[in-house]
Amino acid sequence: MQNNLGLYVTKRALLNPTTEAVVDISSGKRLTYTELNERCNRVANGMTDRGLAAGDRVATLLMNGPEFVETFFGAAKVGGVIVALNWRLVADELSFILTDSGATTLVFGTAFNEVVTDLEARGSDGTQVTNWIHVGDAADRPDFATGYEDVLAGASTDEPEIGAQDDDLLFIMYTSGTTGLPKGVMHSHNTATWSVITGNATADTRYGDVYLICLPLFHVGALNPMLSIFAKGGTAVIMAEFDPTKIWEVFAEERITVTLAVPAMLQFMLLTYDKDNHDHSSLRWCMSGAAPVPASLIETYAAMGIEIHQVYGLTETCGPACLISPEDAIARAGSTGKAFFHTDVRVIDDDGNDAGADVPGEIIVRGAHIMQGYWNRPEATAETVVDGWLHTGDVAVMDADGFVYIQDRIKDMIISGGENVYPAEIENVISGMPGVTEVGVIGIPSEKWGESPMAVVVKGDDALTDKDVLEYCDGKLAKFKMPKHVEFTDAIPRNPTGKILKRVLREQFEGTTTQ
Repeated sequence: MQNNLGLYVTKRALLNPTTEAVVDISSGKRLTYTELNERCNRVANGMTDRGLAAGDRVATLLMNGPEFVETFFGAAKVGGVIVALNWRLVADELSFILTDSGATTLVFGTAFNEVVTDLEARGSDGTQVTNWIHVGDAADRPDFATGYEDVLAGASTDEPEIGAQDDDLLFIMYTSGTTGLPKGVMHSHNTATWSVITGNATADTRYGDVYLICLPLFHVGALNPMLSIFAKGGTAVIMAEFDPTKIWEVFAEERITVTLAVPAMLQFMLLTYDKDNHDHSSLRWCMSGAAPVPASLIETYAAMGIEIHQVYGLTETCGPACLISPEDAIARAGSTGKAFFHTDVRVIDDDGNDAGADVPGEIIVRGAHIMQGYWNRPEATAETVVDGWLHTGDVAVMDADGFVYIQDRIKDMIISGGENVYPAEIENVISGMPGVTEVGVIGIPSEKWGESPMAVVVKGDDALTDKDVLEYCDGKLAKFKMPKHVEFTDAIPRNPTGKILKRVLREQFEGTTTQ
């Protein structure tokens, strides 16, 4: 069998033809593996009929839904390289990614008509796209676009000729670009396959699992689970976007067994939880990552009967790096566990040597699922992947038993009086305080220490004061780690995966100082 990711649905249609593959919450559409594979084949053949060749870039600007799944697997079969666009970006940002990747086809939804019309009007100065495919009602379709269903209607359901395999490029996923221009992370059919293999060899995923996908599919934290659940013969239940109220209803109605939610999502879900009316008895566990998961949050969900398994991964690893095992999830709350089964992880010092037990250092990752590199960025690739090891830029400690604890991004570290202070450690403490909904910690100039931590807090209780926060931290943190200043705000800026945008916070509170 050729190693082409598009063949996942082909094989499942053969093995489990009547099993539900996709359930779309927004539309109510339900597709068996047979039905999904037929539609993927129509996408593949329809795009080929319109001139798509192996290696051509197919961009998507779609909310989560069956059309994303169909486009991904259909294009993959014939060798198209998928570029899933972050739909929160503005036209200039999208134009950069489309141009940088060389995308010639764009599949977009009605919700993005305005920004896509802007891009099309720019001509060759804006993008190289010549094939605009619209998902939605014909009445809402821009004049320059072809209807998605029209592409499918005129195409064959026969299996297309496979156009890529093994080390051929499968997708380019652009990093969030919190600093500088975003970089395109390249993954092949092989690297994506190995991300699935190491993931399913490590995580408690099972044949017949019903996996809820509520993170955006343009992110590896949703894409990898979708690939993994198809490899296991399970069902992917898809929410167009995260809804902290609706998710509890979906757990019950679809009998969800596994899901992934980042810490910020878990916090918002607590605000809408009704223990007398919300049935989550089918939920075996929930994976959480993208940021360190506060131990208090893990313990709160444990009391509700929900296991939170902290995961650590990156776009550059196609997802997997570390995962806590079910038996350690509570006992080692706060740890992201150990390396995935077919993955190696080390924590190193500035000289590249192992940092030693409980000593902070940079976490590096090795495995067959590591990216091929950054598209058109050979220097950045050479800096990031050294002797097969991916240098993550994240600070972690590994204890004597091999459990990894993620602390922060190296660039977000605060140096106060010569001591290294990791904002995530302070955030972990403050997030456990009653009356706190969200918290982000940044460094601000200090006359005495050079730099000191400042906590930016979203109140859950209007009576909360800065004095309350400081008193709560006293005794829970070493003196040099104590926040010296507290500010309140309405919301903590985050990227689509829930990571705090520290750069935005620093800009918001630029000029704030302390003694």
